[in-house]
Amino acid sequence: MILQRYRLYIFLLILALVSWWWVDLSEKDDVGVTVAMKNSPDYFSNGYRKTEMSDAGIPHSDLLADGMIHYSGDGATHLQNPVMTLYNNSVSPWVIRSESGILSRNGEDLLLNGKVHINRESGEGVKPLTINTSELRVKLPDNYAETDEWAEIISPPNRTTGVGMEVTFVEPIHLKLLAKVKGRYEVN
Repeated sequence: MILQRYRLYIFLLILALVSWWWVDLSEKDDVGVTVAMKNSPDYFSNGYRKTEMSDAGIPHSDLLADGMIHYSGDGATHLQNPVMTLYNNSVSPWVIRSESGILSRNGEDLLLNGKVHINRESGEGVKPLTINTSELRVKLPDNYAETDEWAEIISPPNRTTGVGMEVTFVEPIHLKLLAKVKGRYEVN
């Protein structure tokens, strides 16, 4: 008799406990969604160009890409097929191409992923130069790049390969292969 009298109250108590458990469970799921959205894309572009100028108003570098996605959480800019051009006053510009890249929040560090091709055309007193490598880390303010991967330096008719490379793109130009260096040179 007593159980029948409190049946409604017991049912409401069980319903309240289940509701409390359900709300607690759904709040935990919302936290996961919030964390995932903190590093979500906040803007993108099909076609991207960034030009930096010297104090004299002369182009210092160009960064072009087929596509760009900026992420709000870490501030990184992801690039598709980036092409970086570094201009020098007295010699042909360096043109660096890769499959993809990530530009840091401060715009100073560029990680080029996949195959990377670096070219400098011939000019007055300068032979053409091609470098093939991968996973290149570029320090834009210093005009410096490095990789721990295999690299090939071609300056026709010469060819040098090695593992790991450091390169400085401004005068004095500095190219250094770090390990397992092999070369083929033709003397005229």
